[in-house]
Amino acid sequence: MNSLKILIGNDIPDQGISWANTLKSAGAFAVTRKANGMILLQYVREYSMPDVMIIEAKMPGLDAAGVIRELKKIGELPVIIVTADQEMPSVKEEVIYLGAGGFLVKPFDVSKLIKAISEAGEHNSSVNINIEDAFKETSEQQDLECIVTDIIHQIGIPAHIKGYHFLRYAIMLSVENTEMINCITKLLYPSVAAKFKTTPSRVERAIRHAIELAWDRGDVDVLNSYFGYTIRNSKGKPTNSEFIALISDKLRLQMKNAGYMVRL
Repeated sequence: MNSLKILIGNDIPDQGISWANTLKSAGAFAVTRKANGMILLQYVREYSMPDVMIIEAKMPGLDAAGVIRELKKIGELPVIIVTADQEMPSVKEEVIYLGAGGFLVKPFDVSKLIKAISEAGEHNSSVNINIEDAFKETSEQQDLECIVTDIIHQIGIPAHIKGYHFLRYAIMLSVENTEMINCITKLLYPSVAAKFKTTPSRVERAIRHAIELAWDRGDVDVLNSYFGYTIRNSKGKPTNSEFIALISDKLRLQMKNAGYMVRL
């Protein structure tokens, strides 16, 4: 079974990011974006509708009610949980009427959030998934793919280009086997090429193009968080091997600390 896809419109460390980390540990694929209705809609349009959305009642760009209305134009509503810093009876009534599955007033324990998602999912016929099972059934490979996907989304690499898929697979291979990055032309590129039935030279060019797009269009704060202390501004973008090595090394350490079996 695929992991439950959850989009959280809150990137505050002790709120949205904390919820996402807990949901990931429970087996879900959870990503965070800024609490901005337009940014959340853009994510949905670019990367597909999630199973669950956790959004703020009041947001710049578009509030929760506006987001729900726009989602209805795109397709079936996911499970939507609306959160707020205080009780808002009129707002709660409006979003529930529009189709939200729950309304939670912060602060709340993440277990209450999981319960709200589960209860809302039981009454949402558009979500063809057993939410309780989705939290229980996962695999290390699914987790790794979800984490890598989230990182390259955050960095700003568009999903429609070939380099996106090549880069994701290359990072996953490098996390699982450090020899890949030490032999990038003789081992890593040929492995990716074999997976996608193409040539190593095309893999190299496509990955380089993806990195160039990220450097031109990506989120500066996210790029700095990964590369700011290792890639000098005067030097420009990292090479393919630098990019893959930095991301895979960071992921390998995180997964090792979390207790995953990673080949070192």
